[in-house]
This record gives sequence, C-alpha cells and structure tokens, in this order.
Amino acid sequence: MSERMNERLEELECEIRSEIRQGFVDLQTENSDLIQNVGAIPFLDYKHFALKIFFPEGGPLANMMIKDISQVAVKIEVDEKCQVFSALIRDQTFLTCFVHALEEQKNFSIKDKCVVASLLTVALHGDLPYLTQLMEDLLQNLMDQPSNAQPKLLLRRTESIVEKLLTNWMSICLYGFLRESVGQPLFLLVSALTQQISKGPVDAVTEKALYTLNEDWLLWQAQDFNFSPLKLNVLFAVGTEGEVSESLEVNALTCDTIEQVKEKILQTFQRKFGFPYTQQQREIDIEYEKGGRYTPLEEVDGSSEVQGEVTMLNTLKHYQVPDGASIKVMTKKLHAPLSPQTSVKDDQNFSTKYFHLIDPDIDKDESNHPERKKLKLKEIYLTKLLSTKVAVHSFVENLFRSIWGMPNNKAPSAVKYFFDFLDAQAEKKKVTDPDVVHIWKTNSLPLRFWINILKNPNFVFSDLEKTPHLDACLSVIAQAFMDSFSLTDQQLGKHAPTNKLLYAKDIPQYKQEVKMYYKLVKDQLSVSSQEFKTFLQDESKKHESEFNESAALRELYKYMDRYFSEITEKLNQRDASSKLKEEMNRVKELFDDMKKSSWT
Repeated sequence: MSERMNERLEELECEIRSEIRQGFVDLQTENSDLIQNVGAIPFLDYKHFALKIFFPEGGPLANMMIKDISQVAVKIEVDEKCQVFSALIRDQTFLTCFVHALEEQKNFSIKDKCVVASLLTVALHGDLPYLTQLMEDLLQNLMDQPSNAQPKLLLRRTESIVEKLLTNWMSICLYGFLRESVGQPLFLLVSALTQQISKGPVDAVTEKALYTLNEDWLLWQAQDFNFSPLKLNVLFAVGTEGEVSESLEVNALTCDTIEQVKEKILQTFQRKFGFPYTQQQREIDIEYEKGGRYTPLEEVDGSSEVQGEVTMLNTLKHYQVPDGASIKVMTKKLHAPLSPQTSVKDDQNFSTKYFHLIDPDIDKDESNHPERKKLKLKEIYLTKLLSTKVAVHSFVENLFRSIWGMPNNKAPSAVKYFFDFLDAQAEKKKVTDPDVVHIWKTNSLPLRFWINILKNPNFVFSDLEKTPHLDACLSVIAQAFMDSFSLTDQQLGKHAPTNKLLYAKDIPQYKQEVKMYYKLVKDQLSVSSQEFKTFLQDESKKHESEFNESAALRELYKYMDRYFSEITEKLNQRDASSKLKEEMNRVKELFDDMKKSSWT
C-alpha cells in the first residue's frame, strides 16, 4: 500500500512540476500577435447608442422613443396635445417643482427616477441648452441638501433624477469624442481579449477559459490540457452544384467543440473581409474532407463518449481532424419534422446533460477509481491571468490614454465646461480640500460615463455579443481604470484579490497621468457660455428628427397625473404664479379629454 502511495505522490509531484514549468514558459514566451488593425468599426448610430444609455434595460419603452416617420392621424392629434405639456416643462420653476415633488414620494423608486430622467432627456433633446441649465440647477439643489453633509460621497451613486440626467448629458456631449478618439482603441481591446481567450481551451459548457483576466473564469479543473493548435483550410459552399469558394485559413485547437470551430470560422471570415458571413452560426453545418469523402462534424452524434448519464461534446480530436485539414461550410439541412432546437445549447438541461473539458462528478467512478481524478490546484494556473494581461496590455494602455489623453492639448468642451462648473461650486461653498473636487470630477466623468462604456461595449458597437466571460474580463479592466482615479494608496498582500494584484504595478503610473489630466483641463482656457451654448444647439439640431419627443411627453404625463396633488402643493410652496398652475390644469384637461375620446 505504501509503495503505491509513494508512486502516486511521485506522479503528482511530477505533474505539478510540469504544469508550473509550462506556466513559466508560457509567461516568458507570450507574444502579442493579436489583431493590430480592423476594417470598418461597426459603430451604432447615435440614437441607438443614446437609447442604450438612457434605457439600458431596453424593452417597449425604449423602442417607443425612436421617432416613427409613418405616424397615423391619431398620433398627430396626440402630439398636438403634447405641445402644451412641452411648453409647460420648459418653465424651469414648474420642472424643478415636478422633479422635487416626485423625489419626495416614498413609492417613487430609484428605477422610476432613472426612467423620468431619461424621459426628460428625450423630451428636451431638442433644447439641450435648457436641459443643461435644468441639470445645473438640480445639481446645486442636490449639493445644498443636508443629507450631503459628506461632500466626498456626492454623485457616487445614482439615487436622484439629476444623477441619471448627468449620465445622459455626458453621453450626449461626448458621443463625438467617443467615436473619434476612443472607439477604435475600445474595439481593438475587445477584439484582442476575444482572440486571447480563444487561443487556449475554453470549456463549452461553463465558458471558463485557460486564458482570462478574471480568476472566477479560469479553467483549472480540466483533467487534460493536452491540446494542439491546428490550421484548417475552410471552403464555403457556393451555388447548388457543389462549387466551393477559395480556402480561408482558420486557427483552431484539437480540443475545440464543433460549435466552437464554427464560431472561429465565422470570426475569421469577418476579420478578413470586414463584414459578417451571409449566414449565422446556427444556420451552418461543417464537414471534414478526407480522401475525397466528406464526414459531417456534429456537436453530438452516435459516436459521442458517454460517462454515466452525461455526454461529452465532440471535438476535432474526437474526429481525428489533422493539421491542414479541409473543412467545408454549408447551409444546415432542415430535417422534418422541423424542430425549434437547432443546437444542443438550446436544451434547458444543457449544463447537466453534457460536458466538455471539465469531467462530470460521477460518484461511482470516483470511489472505484480515485486515481482517474488528477489533483488540480487553481494556484498553479494563476500565471495564465498574467499571460493574458501581458498579451492585451498595449491595448489596455492605448484605451486608457485615449480617454485621459488630450488631443491637441484640449479636452472635449463638455468636460472643460462641467469641470469648471464643479470648481465654481466648490469655491462658492468654500470647499478648501482639493481631494473633494477631484472626487466630484471622478464621480461625474469616469465613474458615471466611461465605466459604463468600458463595461458595455455593446452600447457602442453593433453585432457585438458581450458574453458573461468577456463581461468578467472587462470588469477587471474597468476596476483598474477606476483605481487610477483613486486618491488612496492600496495596501495589497498575498490574500488580495487577483484582479487588484494584476494591475497593482501599473496603477501608480496611471494615477500620475490622471492627476496631470485634471491639471491640464483646469489650466485650459475656459469655454465661454455662448460658445458652449452653440455647441449644445448644434448637437440638438444634428439629431432633431431622431427621437419621438411626443412619446416621451406622454410617458412623463403619467407621472404628472399620478402625483398631481403633490406637484401642485410643491408649486404652492414655491409661490408659483397662478398662470403656471392654470397651465398645469389645462394640460390635465387636455389629456383627460384625450382619454375620454379614446373610450368612446
């Protein structure tokens, strides 16, 4: 017994030595051969970008906000009613009372606040100078509230209408800068991350990968990392007579499942030609050509390995596909009767019925053959996080510096204007601690706008799938970005989270660059009120026909109707003119008449 144990211990020691050495080799030989250039970047147009920022949850409400050119007569009549309400919300006394009255209600949730802020943004998009004036007024009120006795906490969260309004305002004003200066570095980073993840094994069931930035998504449980890279010559079926296109070279791994191979084929096609293949992944089949005969490659078929009640997904290794093999892509054949399930991933029990690289836990198998389960230590594979960081590091730095860089030594006018506004408020309130103003600026711009963009590139680009794994990697980068704006020095030990340790050596340099950025913005020549007003008017005019302001007004009216007495009371407290209250009653009468006419 002791002899067998000694043999097993020696075997384990040998395996661990080998894996640690391989990790060291990978780290020292990692070369960043990732994509350096792309074709046309698939930017979303302005209105769809704006809607994703305003209404991130999407749904029917967001869809209503896009203007429909073919409006029927009934809609035009409703829009005429909205004109009176539109004039009313352009009275700042009314609108500030409206906002404060709503926010004082206990049943007015944070979600309601965000919705109202975005409805106001759409309704007033045609008059951005007024929206800016409203935002400044509400921000000053927020700063004056007794609950904000801790000025460093200001704007940290989105707990008021004006905080969401600020997010929307930044998005409107910085869209041009985002497209011109930050869009390409962001797209290249996302592309590089996706490629780096797919360079190594990715478990098709859990989506964990050997190459990742996030420890939670690290593939360390796989029993066998014995994989090899393959170059496949991919041919696309064209026409109906069996003709094929010229071959496309695609990089794959022996451990890739058939669906992963399809995904890599389509990604390579888009990278090479700059546009997607005519069919989607679930619409194609692939075949392996050997000796003039084609073998269909399926994710699961009669030859699939089964352990207990769990089926292993087929891989290129399973089909013994060699390096340089020819693979043919064709339209999926539809079998009768038609099944809505076109992929095994559509199975509700996919994660329990199938496995890929991580063996299923089969108690019977483990108890009878404990030696089959190799000892796996996650810590051995932590070097893979560093390998991934090294591979994408230049892309991360390019992105960060495109954000806090100063093209032509000039920050975007909205950044300069708003930072000057915060400096003026600090002076007005006799805030002498420079850290407070630094935190205000950080909570307004990087935290409120850039983090949203870094974590949601699908808000900026079309046809970009943000998988949970990509999301986790972007969160690590976003954390490093925010740490660069922090004024506190972090004390990191061996028990610190790996996402903090990964960028620990880079953060001090980034912090210096951020401080210099804030200083350069402050020293920059101020933007005159008239100059900035012209910029805002131009932005309004540029997008004047893109949003359905009437739809936003109709939705806003629902809140006015719900809290009518509370808004009236707030107007009375402010000694609002009787004319203003009459206008409010007139709006209510017009909308009530509209309801009655729709019932008859």
